Amino acid sequence: MNTLADASIARRRLVEGLVALCLFGLTIPAANWLIGHLGTTCVPNGPCLIPVAPGIDAPSGVLMIGLALVLRDIVQRRLGAGMALAAIIAGAVISAFLAPPAIVIASTLAFLLSELADFAVYTPLQRHRFVLAVALSSLVGLLVDSAVFLFIAFGSLDFLAGQVIGKAWMVLLAMPIVHWLRRRDARLGLVPA
Repeated sequence: MNTLADASIARRRLVEGLVALCLFGLTIPAANWLIGHLGTTCVPNGPCLIPVAPGIDAPSGVLMIGLALVLRDIVQRRLGAGMALAAIIAGAVISAFLAPPAIVIASTLAFLLSELADFAVYTPLQRHRFVLAVALSSLVGLLVDSAVFLFIAFGSLDFLAGQVIGKAWMVLLAMPIVHWLRRRDARLGLVPA
């Protein structure tokens, strides 16, 4: 390729990476806002719930956590592993400041550990199997996030199904975009960072 085409590809990767990074950062306050303000049922002094499957409810914030896992993968694809790790650390700090006081430790640790688990699964797979890497890393991340959060916050895994299903819906809804990105990247020569 020529220098102008290389510069255009680098600029596109940077812009897309920065957009994904901003959206990733916004999922954290959005999750905290949703959990306290939007749902079909809002428990007094508790979370607002949404149905995620027949007979299964989950806190509404789970939608943003599922999306955050996919966005973190895109940040890494566009801006590199170092930026993805920095985003995870910044996200954990943001989570610590925004989570309700009663669940700040659970929220922060769940975010940090789930994003690191996502990173560990995504990194070795992403260069050659981007769509599979996003799907598997998101699945691992949402399982870790759900189990860690529920166990630390409530000492129980009773609501694990709702947490997992709610996050999985957002990952599933994002997969067509991930598939489109992979196809477009291949066509334009946009390789992972």
